[in-house]
Formats: sequence, C-alpha cells, structure tokens
Amino acid sequence: MVRSIIHSRLLLAAALLPLTLNVGGAEAQTASRQNVISASERSQGAKAHPQLLEQFGGAYSGRQAAYVTQVGRRIAVQSGIADSQSAYTVTLLNSNLMNAFAIPGGYVYVTRQLLATMNDEAELAFVLGHEVAHVAARHSKKRNTQSTLATIGSVLLGAVTGSSQIGNLAGQAGQYLVLGYSRNQEYQADRLGVRYLAQAGYDPFAAPDMLAGLGAQTTLEARLQGKQAEDSTPSWASTHPLTSDRVTRARALAQKTPAAQRLRNRDTFLAAIDGMLIDDDPRQGIVDGRTFRHPDLRIGFDAPQGYTMTNSPDAVTIEGRDGQAQFGSGALGVSLASHIDGVFKAIAGQAQIRYSEPQPFRAGSFDAMTSSARANTKSGQVDVTVTAFRATSSLAYHFVTITRAGSGLGPFGPMLGSFRRLTSEELASIRARRLDVVTVKASDTVQTLSARMAYPDYRLERFLALNGLAANERLQSGSKVKIVVYGNAR
Repeated sequence: MVRSIIHSRLLLAAALLPLTLNVGGAEAQTASRQNVISASERSQGAKAHPQLLEQFGGAYSGRQAAYVTQVGRRIAVQSGIADSQSAYTVTLLNSNLMNAFAIPGGYVYVTRQLLATMNDEAELAFVLGHEVAHVAARHSKKRNTQSTLATIGSVLLGAVTGSSQIGNLAGQAGQYLVLGYSRNQEYQADRLGVRYLAQAGYDPFAAPDMLAGLGAQTTLEARLQGKQAEDSTPSWASTHPLTSDRVTRARALAQKTPAAQRLRNRDTFLAAIDGMLIDDDPRQGIVDGRTFRHPDLRIGFDAPQGYTMTNSPDAVTIEGRDGQAQFGSGALGVSLASHIDGVFKAIAGQAQIRYSEPQPFRAGSFDAMTSSARANTKSGQVDVTVTAFRATSSLAYHFVTITRAGSGLGPFGPMLGSFRRLTSEELASIRARRLDVVTVKASDTVQTLSARMAYPDYRLERFLALNGLAANERLQSGSKVKIVVYGNAR
C-alpha cells in the first residue's frame, strides 16, 4: 500500500469490451486463422494496460516474466484471436493476489501468487488459455450481470453494509474487473482451455490437476482465516467459481481429448520460478498475522484479534465479524479536517453524508483527527468513522472503519491506537519470502521439508498445498519440490 486511496479511481469499463468473434451454438468456435483484433480493440487494451499494471502492483520483471510471456503466447495463439504470437502482451503481475485474466486487444495477465501455486508448465498454459477462452467466447458480453469495477474493499464492505454508497469506498482501493462468470461459462472456458492445451502439445490432464490444486488452496485459506471453505476463496476463484464438479468434468474431458503430445515440462517450470517473490512485496508493505508494516513508509499497526488483513498496492483491508476497515493514504490538503472531508466525499460518491466536527488528538508522534457519520444501508444503519494522521506537510494516512450503528469504533479502537512509526528493530525484522526449489534427498519427508517453510504456523499444510501433495504422499528421492524461505526476492 503506497498510493492514495482518494485519487486512484480508474475508468476501465470502456477498455474492457468483448472481442467480436463468430460463435456458433452452445460451444464457441475457434476463430479462423486471421487477425480479428481490430485497431480499436488494440487501442482500448493499450489504454487499459498501464492502469491494470498500476492496480496490480506493476509488472514483475526478470526471467520469470520472460518465461510466462513465452508460455502465454504459445497457448493464447491457439484461440485464433490473432495469427501471430507477437500479437499478445502477456504480463506477470507483481501481486500477492491469486488471479489471472485477459482483456481484448491481446492482453493476458497472471499474478506471481497464482503462478507460485502451479506445479508445471502445462498448468500455467491451462490457466492462461482458460482466460483467453473467456474473451474468445465473448463471455463478458453474455454474462448474467453487467461488468462492474470493484475491489477487495467493495466486496468486503458491501457484504457487511449492503450499501452501494459505502461500497463506493472500494472504488478507491485497487480496482479490478469482477466478471462474475456463470457456471456454464466456466465449463465452456474449461472446454476451450483443454482444447488449447492439446493443440499446443500440452497434457490435457493439466486442467483437472490445476483446478484440484486451487480447491486445496481454497481449503487452506479457509483454515488460515478460521472460516468455512465456502466462505474463503482465492481471488481467482472469486471471479471464476470453483464448483464441486468442475474437476470431475475437466478430467472426463481430458480423457476424451486426443493429444499428439502430452508435455508437462515440470523441471523447466520449477527452474523458471525458483527464487520468485511470494506473498507480500516489502515495497508494498508486509502483513504478518495481525501486523502490517511498511518499511519504506516506516509505519505499522495491528489488526484486532480474529480479524484478517488483505494488502493491495492501494490499501490494506481489515475484515472481521463485527466490522470492516481500510487503511490508505492521500494528499493532506489544507488540513487534516479537509483530508477527512475528502475521504467522506469519496465514500459517498454522488450522495450526501453528514459527519461530525473533526476532533483533534495526539497519537504517539502524529497529529490526528477523527470524525464519524451515521449511514443508512440496506442492512440497517452503520457507523462510519474516518481517522486521519498527519504524515508530512503534504501527506496524510487514514483509517475508514465501518461498524454497526452505536458501536463507534467498536473493535478497531485498539488498532488505531497501535498505529505507529516503526522502530529500527521492527524495520530490521521485515523480510521478503521467496520460492526455493529443492531436490528431495533420500532422508527427506514432507514433515522435514515443511519444517523449513518460512511461516509461524500451518507449515505442513502450506507445503502440501504449494506442491499439490496429499498428506500421506511419499516423496521420491531426486524429485523437486517448492518451499518458501526468507531472503532476497530478486
């Protein structure tokens, strides 16, 4: 989180229009081998591309990015949208969210966090092919609900408040396109993705393997957050529903798909991602359990017990049973009071929201102000509180908290009290996590290798999910597996 929440609203909808392809019957037909990407679509994609990079932490550079581009172009050209691999811009995003998507104009994206969960090149090809299939089949035009710009924040805040006004806050906090694909559209994209795999020489069974791995990751994420599996899904799954029978369907489809080759390229894939950053990029701040720390800004705070934090380039979102909050920054303006006014206006959008006279106070080494408003929502009234801290003569930090009416700050009082400048000891303790591909020795077990994982808890579960292994699986000497370690990420 390094940029302003207030001034990060993007207008991507016009640039995310569906391609015009011939689609016949229930199944999309692969386009003929001609360039069907129009100049207008290329222009729209080129306009959206830098905005998407900004919202997803920028492009991840280096050999991993070059490798993803190579694989992405190889699979994307199978869709027939363009007749040349060079027509595609394939980007590895520096994001800790598990996501992948494609937009018209030949732009295809995957985040490093989703890449880290894969176990061979064919799985990467399926994910990227699946995304291209959504574009080729014109799903963005056919889906049941309109395309909307949304964010982590809108999903979380809207779930509690039911308020489009309060949800507008999310427009400031790391927007991405929520496509809301239907179950049938997912099945169709899976079918096309499997077809693309076979055409490109990959093993079609990479499709069910990848979907099963995402299911395991969903279960793990639920455990980490203390939720039921259906209440916690990776970002990719939130826009691409992981129904219970998708793996079964994909496996049956793979069995019926003829393939001249069945490449998996596991060793090549693992060699490519070895050393890649995983989880948070320290330059965007680090979430460790309930603590957020940003080494460049030299600030930190602690979330309430039992609450989860999601870090994005624009904001930190805090979610729990009795309320939700976001932390961000913005131009100070004339005063802290004017900054608070700007935040409330951003929340309300076109609506009016009346808030109390901002009250000054001292928070550690910060001058601060706070103000509250009562807002009516579909789920009843809520308290909305904006608390701002003067960072410099031109910059302010702020928390926006939303709780049930009458709760005030509720569980977030201690969190605001924990907002602080980091000590030299805290700064020194901030370390990046990276992937380390290791060769299994004869004496290694899942227990001994998982003990090396750079996490304080659930080491075995994280190791198994990261490598797509079962709890009772025996490791083969000489094979390669991924572990997460502390160290330099680049």
